[in-house]
Amino acid sequence: MSEQRETISGVILAGGRSSRMGGQDKAQLLLQGKPLWQHVWQRLAPQVKDVSISANRNLALYQQNNLRTINDVLPDYPGPLAGMLSAFQQIDSPWIAFSACDTPFIPGDYIMRLWQQKQHAPAVWVRSQERDHPALALIHRQIMPELARYLADGERRVMHFLQHVGGHAVQFNDGEHAFVNVNTPEELARYERNN
Repeated sequence: MSEQRETISGVILAGGRSSRMGGQDKAQLLLQGKPLWQHVWQRLAPQVKDVSISANRNLALYQQNNLRTINDVLPDYPGPLAGMLSAFQQIDSPWIAFSACDTPFIPGDYIMRLWQQKQHAPAVWVRSQERDHPALALIHRQIMPELARYLADGERRVMHFLQHVGGHAVQFNDGEHAFVNVNTPEELARYERNN
């Protein structure tokens, strides 16, 4: 994977409204004494050549950690695809591995497994035993013009877009815990107790 790793940048998606968290910046919420985004960063960084964070607030906190920040180029928090487009516009790597900021338990080899099973697809994403996780994806920059058009048309559905450009899911049998999304204060409290 070492040569592939040199072609892949990592991006943590943290630019949402966090409406289910009452509007708090979800990425900054603490789990075991560390912000959620730092859990993701620690698992993502060894898998890629560099890591940036796509965020629309608290930028100074990320910059203090020498993390490159990427702002959405589109207004009004239009969702993960806008973060992905902004990343491709600001990062030169041919491939970008994306991870949502609320997935603190991602496997330490999920990008390698996506890479090994991508075949000729320009995009692959994680499918766990229970569902798809399109924000945990490896995507080639060739999709950028199509992504810009898709967003300009008012579309926001991540998996629909990835399928539209010829992407496919990669099956992971790690158990649902590996791909948990921490979406509510209750879930955060539960994982705080159980980890």
